[in-house]
Amino acid sequence: MTPNHRPGTARHTAKHTTPYGALSAAWLCCLLLVGCATPPQPPGPSLYQRLGGRPAVLALVEDAIGNIAANPRINRRFGNIDPGLLKDRLAELVCERTGGPCVYTGRNMAEAHEGMHIRDEEFDAMVGDIDKSMGKFRVPAAERAEALALLNRMRNAIVGH
Repeated sequence: MTPNHRPGTARHTAKHTTPYGALSAAWLCCLLLVGCATPPQPPGPSLYQRLGGRPAVLALVEDAIGNIAANPRINRRFGNIDPGLLKDRLAELVCERTGGPCVYTGRNMAEAHEGMHIRDEEFDAMVGDIDKSMGKFRVPAAERAEALALLNRMRNAIVGH
C-alpha cells in the first residue's frame, strides 16, 4: 500500500463520500457563514411608539369617539355604552394591538358584538371616523395604513354577529 492510499487519508475517505454529501456539507457551511455574517436586526419601533405612545393613542381614541358620537350612521350603536368605559377599552385595545404595553381587559370582539347584527357599512363608518381622527392628528400615511389594516382584521369578529 502506498502512503497516499492508507486508510484515514483524504484520498481514502473521499472515495466513500457521495457527491451529494460533499455538496450538502458545502451548502451547510455557506448557510452558517451567511447566518453569522448577518446579525439579526433589532426590531424597529412598534406602531404604538410611532403613533406617539399613550398620550397620542388616548387623544386619537377620544377624538374618534367624538366622531362616532356625531355620526348618525352609527351613533345609535353606542347609545347605551358608558363613554368613559368605551374610551378606556378602546384605548387598551389600540394600545395592545399596536404593540404597546397595555393589556386589553374587555371581552373578545365576537363575544362583545354577538347579537348586534352589525353591517359592513356600519363597520366602515366606524373605521372612517377613526381614520378621520388620524387625519386630524396628522398620522403619517404608513402608520395610518398599518392601523387601518389592524382594524380591518377585526371585521369578521364584529360584522354580522
